[in-house]
Amino acid sequence: MQIIRMNPGDILELKKPHPCGNKRFKVMRVGSEVRVVCEACGRDMVMERVRLEKAVRKVFPASPADVPADAE
Repeated sequence: MQIIRMNPGDILELKKPHPCGNKRFKVMRVGSEVRVVCEACGRDMVMERVRLEKAVRKVFPASPADVPADAE
């Protein structure tokens, strides 16, 4: 299995939709657990990285203006 590179501010498109119907999530924090926020309803979730990587279909890199100020 290949490791997916993701950084705070990136947008992830998942294979299955969130209950609100949206498939895009913004990455807020990256580590062994990844914090993502639904782009449509704003729901905040923390998922294990391995589980999230299996669910990712596509990664849209963040522009420098989209990166949160507290991201390192």
